Amino acid sequence: MDRRDFIKAGMKAAAGARLIGTAMAAGAFLPEEVSALKGRASRVTVSTHEHYGDIEERIDLPANWDVQVQYMAGHNAPVLTPEQIVTRLRSPNGTRPLRELAEGKRSAVITFDDLTRPTPTYAVAPLVIEELLSAGVPAERIYFLNSCGTHRNPEQDEVARKLGLDLLRKYAWANHNTWDNLRDVGATAHGNVIKINRTFLSADLRITISGVKVHGFAGYGGGAKAILPGVAGFDSVLYNHTVVMKKLSRPSAGEISLFKNEVRADMDEAARLANTDFSVQIVYNGRRQVCGVFSGDIVEAHRDACRYAVKHYQTKRVVRPDVVICNSYPQSTQGGLNKWVSSVREGGTSVLVVQHPQGLSAMHYWEQHMEGQGGKTYLDTLVTPRPSLPGDVKLIVYSQYIDKRQMIKFPNGTAFALTWPDVVRQLQLRHKGDSRVAVYPYAAIQHEETKLDG
Repeated sequence: MDRRDFIKAGMKAAAGARLIGTAMAAGAFLPEEVSALKGRASRVTVSTHEHYGDIEERIDLPANWDVQVQYMAGHNAPVLTPEQIVTRLRSPNGTRPLRELAEGKRSAVITFDDLTRPTPTYAVAPLVIEELLSAGVPAERIYFLNSCGTHRNPEQDEVARKLGLDLLRKYAWANHNTWDNLRDVGATAHGNVIKINRTFLSADLRITISGVKVHGFAGYGGGAKAILPGVAGFDSVLYNHTVVMKKLSRPSAGEISLFKNEVRADMDEAARLANTDFSVQIVYNGRRQVCGVFSGDIVEAHRDACRYAVKHYQTKRVVRPDVVICNSYPQSTQGGLNKWVSSVREGGTSVLVVQHPQGLSAMHYWEQHMEGQGGKTYLDTLVTPRPSLPGDVKLIVYSQYIDKRQMIKFPNGTAFALTWPDVVRQLQLRHKGDSRVAVYPYAAIQHEETKLDG
């Protein structure tokens, strides 16, 4: 290679992320552009593959299209240093600092969520451990408990991605079992009999670490959700997710609903019954990095985090665009359809990007239980007619990883694309002239500009 070619190659490498849809291809053969666009394209870079490298990938669109990238308010929030995180651990709300609580304790359990949540637990957990060790808690009596609720249990490699290899080699961990090893700790005001993991209850000090993001019916994730459903028995979870939500509180349950949400109140009460000592809530930026830490009482610290989060995740909505592109990062395994997908105009096209090795892999035993009511089986779901998309709206699901089991979760008429050039081809067939495009880079956690309910 001569000097001129060497400089050209360097400039090409510095151009940034490759096209989306090439993560499984050999590096030397990654495409540089969508050929149909003939070198003229609007280029947007988005993050994908959370927990699996957090890859920066590029999507190309016709150059004459008006492309509006709708970032959440805190997408570029500064990352907290370890020293800043420790300061926040030592300045809790509603309880004494962790180090003081840990004095004289002979054992401690720390819950952590699974890969269906974006939480960068590995950035905070080591600092929690340091506080415990400084207070004299024996290292061999500190252990982690995965608060997977009624999700499937994660395997060792997944836990390593959540906690980091260093912690995994120094401290023991276990998965919660929603069916066994439970103890009754009482009933909530809604009549929910709360059964909690015995391993969690047996520790002298009980700590939770959670991420805070918008949640479909609990307002925001995190907080008491680490207990119910996190380390609760199946029947307790089922009661909360069905009886409380459907019969008692349907009007109050929903996104960003927190203080008047009966489902959340049931969770909060369960956390109290479990005698949770200390909780750490994490808010993250657009690269899934820690930019907010709120510690202390599991209810009060969570509310503090939500007051911050409601401004942090807020995003201006584009009104009735021709095309909306929703990147399901950083919660791809539960990406699915969301409010951004439905924001497209009549006759428009929605594109859902699910670039994650596990695809839409999240499963709930309680959902399977509900599907089985009335004698139904999984085979019945395969032939059950799916609802169609409203009006003349088109949905394209782009993923290298999606399979038939996941495809049947989408409305009838959904198109699936394995490559980004195929997405562009389908878009150009429907949208011949100039088009207005809204891109939501973190659609799974972004929400509209709003206020908490209390």
